[in-house]
Amino acid sequence: MTTTRRALTGARGRRVLLAGVAGAALTAAAPALAQDFAAIPTAPPTPAPVADGLGEAGFYLESDTLIQDDGAQVVTAEGDVEVRYRGRTLRARSLVYDMRKGLITARGEVVIIDPTGAVTFADEMVLDEEMRAGVARGFSARLQNNVKLAASTAVRRSDLINELTQAIYTPCEICAEDKTKAPTWSIRADKVVQDREKQVIYYRNAVIEMWGLPVFYAPVFWHPDPTADRKSGLLAPKVVGSDRRGLSYEQPYALIISPSEDLVISPQINTKVNPFLNLQWRKRFWSGQIEARVGFTYERDLDGDGDRLGDLTSRSYILADGAFQIDENWRWGFAAERTSDDLLFDKYDVTNVYEQRGLMPSDDRRLTSQLYAVRQDERSWFSVAALSIQGLRPTDIDRTFPTIAPLIEGRWEPEGPVLGGRLRLQGSAVALTREQSQFVASQPGTDSRRASAMADWRDTFTFTNGLRVSPFAQVRADVYSLEELAAPGPVSETATRALGVAGVDVSYPLVRRDGDRTIVLEPLLQLALSPDNDLGAPIPNEDSAVLEFDETNLLRANKFPGFDRYEGGRRINVGARASVMYDDGRGGSILIGRTFRSEPDPQFPARSGLQTSKSDWIVAAEGRPFESVNFFTRARFSEDKGDVRRFEVGVDVNTTRARGFVRYLRDNQDITGVQREDLDFAGEVMISGNWGVTFAGVRDVESDVWRRQELGGLYRDDCLDIAVVWVQEETYNRSLGPSDSVVLRLTLATLGDKGYSQ
Repeated sequence: MTTTRRALTGARGRRVLLAGVAGAALTAAAPALAQDFAAIPTAPPTPAPVADGLGEAGFYLESDTLIQDDGAQVVTAEGDVEVRYRGRTLRARSLVYDMRKGLITARGEVVIIDPTGAVTFADEMVLDEEMRAGVARGFSARLQNNVKLAASTAVRRSDLINELTQAIYTPCEICAEDKTKAPTWSIRADKVVQDREKQVIYYRNAVIEMWGLPVFYAPVFWHPDPTADRKSGLLAPKVVGSDRRGLSYEQPYALIISPSEDLVISPQINTKVNPFLNLQWRKRFWSGQIEARVGFTYERDLDGDGDRLGDLTSRSYILADGAFQIDENWRWGFAAERTSDDLLFDKYDVTNVYEQRGLMPSDDRRLTSQLYAVRQDERSWFSVAALSIQGLRPTDIDRTFPTIAPLIEGRWEPEGPVLGGRLRLQGSAVALTREQSQFVASQPGTDSRRASAMADWRDTFTFTNGLRVSPFAQVRADVYSLEELAAPGPVSETATRALGVAGVDVSYPLVRRDGDRTIVLEPLLQLALSPDNDLGAPIPNEDSAVLEFDETNLLRANKFPGFDRYEGGRRINVGARASVMYDDGRGGSILIGRTFRSEPDPQFPARSGLQTSKSDWIVAAEGRPFESVNFFTRARFSEDKGDVRRFEVGVDVNTTRARGFVRYLRDNQDITGVQREDLDFAGEVMISGNWGVTFAGVRDVESDVWRRQELGGLYRDDCLDIAVVWVQEETYNRSLGPSDSVVLRLTLATLGDKGYSQ
């Protein structure tokens, strides 16, 4: 029987269609590998829609010629064969179903498209009608995530095991003009086995190639299936050549313990010093999670050249934190940050150290361990914490850092207005304990305790002409208990004080619409009245020592950031802000202001520009002249001669070909009392196609020293990110002097991170 261009339905037709299902199963052989990509079309056929109206059992078969031989029990379809079944499509030049042997054979430009869009190609496919075994010759596939693979043969052993021989795998694009051109990177292997149950791919005699050149060989190699979210396997290595450690190779391995727990083991092998082991453990619980990083080595001290000094000893670190939800409002957490060697992170290039862990913010080259609990709802906040600090800066002495326990903070706002405005009640308490005096090394430290209560009220009135008036008032009471432990014996003292301020904020924004831009001019004024401070009270300054007068606190009634100091007297803060905003997102603004007070206030540091009756001038501006360029600048000028006391400027650039930043800062006197001038920058520029340069630098202009310099070349495309970077440090940090190193940064698409970066 011969039928031309005829749709066939029925049991026999369904069996023929099973070839499409079985063949599609081969596409599930996720990142197996490939031998020759020349057979993969540049643009695969459009996938058949899942909702094709055939349902779960329906199928469709079409060909130029359909031949059914009842005697031989063979069905043959020839010429533009197309089969559809359960959202899958099979196309071939010819298809033969041998009902006696239970074999389905498709030949000639065989293409299978599954509902996900994955496309499989083969010269010939042979499958059994149960789809438990099958063979494809001249096999190639285009899978999800743009993964491409090919093999001389592909064998489906079972529902869970697929094997490919003489295979190659790559996620990189294939050159349409020259398909014999090697992809950016690929893996070749004599044999590849995909275990779909374990979601792991195994290789025999695997060779990783870059631009067709072999760069790595392993007789046995494996990695997680790239379609799996989290599976055990090797992560991207880190290679460094430096003066301190010689040639260093760090190879992370991710071990998935359970769906909610994993461990990354990262041994670092060095040619000049002993190995260093990094571990990262993460676990999720029903109410929260824990993450812990630890490192260990057994080594002497090192200098900048990698020479060993002193005795062998254990050197280690821990960086850990956890957070847990107790109920709808309460949560608790902790952070543990400690190292046995202040220079350990620098010696072994441990990254991402000074990140916020726990409730309190992080500080550069300081480690903070803490335990805390927090309660929060719509109208209140309460927290209690205990903290311990380890300093890693050259001038830090750990015995002078206080143990902070407890630190209690809370605030509450009534639901409705009070006296027509918003009322906020706040409380704070802290206890500090020191082993050693900050100023005299031979004396023990001072213990102090403080409790504070504050009420803050504010209302806002906006008039029809745009004038905005905000009256405010604040009252506060502080109690201090101080204990000086110096000889000849402990001396205790209690100090109390009452503070308050009343004032008003006034602003009058003038808005004008001009074409595609909006212009706003806004004069600003704040009047604040407070009692003069009693400077004779023996209150130490623990939380207000760091003070910068800039645009962020110009219009604050109390410019001190903490509780130990409070701005008193009568003062007026004035300013003017102008801004222009374009409809396309461009724009800019500038703010100018200063403070006038009735009497000088000697409690402000002289360097702040706030000590005299007329403060320094504050100028701050920011702008976005182009969509990809943002800049800012801020400066402080002396009130008498207009000398620049502090100046900072920066710009950020983010285009398709370049991105980076530049920052410059000059401060006549920083918080340590010395003049400071710094320049730091970083960025990358793509010069030609996928090739570019990367650079970074931190320069101490005042000391004429580069703290750090980086310069390197990079290549980046959709499947590879590689950079070779030269790094130089010129500074001295105790035993560590200047050093040079070369760092290889490598990321291979589908074989990389999966969120395990350290």
